[in-house]
Amino acid sequence: MASHRKPRSRIPAPLTGHGRRTAVGFTTAALASVTLLSQTANAAPGDPKPAGQSIEKVKEKVDTLYHQAESATQRYNAAKERADQQRAKVDKLLDSVAQRTEKLNEARRTLGAYAAAQYRDGGMARSAATLLFSNDPQDVFDQSHLMDRLTGRQKQAVDDFQKQQASAAKERGRASESLASLTASQKQLKTQKKTVQDKLTEARRLLANLTAKEKARLAAIEKKKAEEARRKAAALAEKQRQEAARKKQQEQNKDSSSGSTAPSAPANSSKAAQAIAFAKSQLGKPYVWGATGPSSFDCSGLTQAAWKAAGISLPRTTWDQVKVGTRVSTSELQPGDLVFFYDDISHVGLYIGDGMMIHAPKPGDVVKKAPITEMPIYGSVRPA
Repeated sequence: MASHRKPRSRIPAPLTGHGRRTAVGFTTAALASVTLLSQTANAAPGDPKPAGQSIEKVKEKVDTLYHQAESATQRYNAAKERADQQRAKVDKLLDSVAQRTEKLNEARRTLGAYAAAQYRDGGMARSAATLLFSNDPQDVFDQSHLMDRLTGRQKQAVDDFQKQQASAAKERGRASESLASLTASQKQLKTQKKTVQDKLTEARRLLANLTAKEKARLAAIEKKKAEEARRKAAALAEKQRQEAARKKQQEQNKDSSSGSTAPSAPANSSKAAQAIAFAKSQLGKPYVWGATGPSSFDCSGLTQAAWKAAGISLPRTTWDQVKVGTRVSTSELQPGDLVFFYDDISHVGLYIGDGMMIHAPKPGDVVKKAPITEMPIYGSVRPA
């Protein structure tokens, strides 16, 4: 399962012609896990499932809820990323404010020393005091008769005080704006978190209210769906092999005519192998929405971590990951490519070849291998 998204108008144009929006499939293994999770769901035991709904309708509703939760998870991930970035900016600005304040205090102490000395000497005691304690020292500085009586050192002290006061005010203003932005990001984060939790709670409630017979029927439906996905994946893998063989033959013909014998290899093969090795080492770890490892992942958290292990940084959300690298067709997929699903680009998996991927599906499930044909494909990207 993944993480979800921004307003519809901001979604990039589809990569392929695929993309009828359908709900995420619910595996037999996941059913058992979710049944256990349902014991903690916010629903009274024994609540009947909606009257008149068939198991197919319940499944459709559950799948829709999981899909909606996945989209909300991506929005949560985006909000969290913004909040984290804003928090770091605020911390940096507050440190800068503290430094500016200290410099202002130093300038004030220097100016105060001159004022005290002038007072003792019978000099411009009133003017210096006015300058030191004025809310706007510039009003005082504008008095030409005062400036004429200041020595070079005194003028430097006044200039420094002015400079530090203006800098400190500017830094405080920037920090205040950043704090307001952080507060807004945290509010959005809270909203998205509640949306995810509400969707998951409702899905678990529906599943918890199924009878043993209904659960068995649901498992049978999912088994049939999984078998169909595997058949489609096998057909896709065969098509990919034929396409690869055709291209290889073209390259060999080209090399023969040019006299070249150097073999060609995918430019990203080494890094892709590292990303896949990392993903394989995560198999069996639980899906947790918003997680980026090391003990659990959501879909985009897993792909981000896998490619990070290969030395390539990917953005946090599916919506941003789809913009990175080179877009490729499904028939040209190579191991390591990212495959995105649904029209709203709410899910992503790491392609490993033969029509299969490694992905983090949804709550109650674990990082696993699965056919890329079990969900409608939006498009694919080669990160390296």
